[in-house]
Amino acid sequence: MTTTVPLVYSFPEFLGVAEAVADHVITAQNMTLYNTLDPKQIGLIKEQLLARPQLFSSLSTNSINNSSSTTSLKSKSSKKNKVKDIRFKIAISGGSLLKILKQGLIPRQKEIDWAKWDIYFADERLVPFDSPDSNYGSAKREIFDWITTDHKPNVYHIDETLIDDPQECADSYEKILIGNFAKKDSVKLPMFDLLLLGCAPDGHIASLFPNHGEQLREKLAWCLPVSSAPSGPENRITLSIPVICHAQRVTFVVEGLTKAPVMRIIMERPEKGLPSSIVNEGAAGKVTWFVDDDALKDCYDVTKKKYKFLSTPSL
Repeated sequence: MTTTVPLVYSFPEFLGVAEAVADHVITAQNMTLYNTLDPKQIGLIKEQLLARPQLFSSLSTNSINNSSSTTSLKSKSSKKNKVKDIRFKIAISGGSLLKILKQGLIPRQKEIDWAKWDIYFADERLVPFDSPDSNYGSAKREIFDWITTDHKPNVYHIDETLIDDPQECADSYEKILIGNFAKKDSVKLPMFDLLLLGCAPDGHIASLFPNHGEQLREKLAWCLPVSSAPSGPENRITLSIPVICHAQRVTFVVEGLTKAPVMRIIMERPEKGLPSSIVNEGAAGKVTWFVDDDALKDCYDVTKKKYKFLSTPSL
């Protein structure tokens, strides 16, 4: 049994997982941007932001949340509490996860502040964007093209002209991360507010594969090149284990009988050193799994929980 038990939410036949994952994402968004899940409070904050954007640019989220009137806001603004604009920084992987996100998020766009989202990719296959294997291309077709609001999220993808050189492409994407997360400050690792991953039957997450020991032991690099991947497109880039573990929240979405054998190893045989087991340990206390009963059928020592909707009052 893994020494650090993550939260495991189970769903019969994977029913309702898209809605639950969407709620999980929107909850992470609201806590990041507004530090509250109260819809009335969020609505008030948004109204005040629209009415007095210059005033709010000088206030922290806590200052905004704790404000009950324009008068109190004026007094708080005098404290010169200058902070950068708060963004919701999320990294996503590809595959079936994208269809789940489309099914769950697109119907709830009124609750999503796309304009405050910065979207990154946990990994990418080095193929043209119009290829069905491209994570960015698939995300564009499944999610981004369906966004109906005037203001769109910032989407940070690889340089398509570099797909023939994994090392150069990884270096280029790492520079994007450094530019957006480090800026003038020196930070050891970027911190995503939420990192969403799937898990393949062979146990790989993002593009971190079992038995690729050198990459799994990497401590310094933010983004790694991948050559000779054992399945799918051979050349890829991926976020490193330290970057994944440094996120505020790490969430896995897994379904199907084909995942049952690897789920048992992940949850009950961490000594096998699968990438997701490493993340379970390295991101202790921040890891959540959304899994259907089929994928958990071989697990005997896992405590399954029912998901409690936090951002959907009617559920």
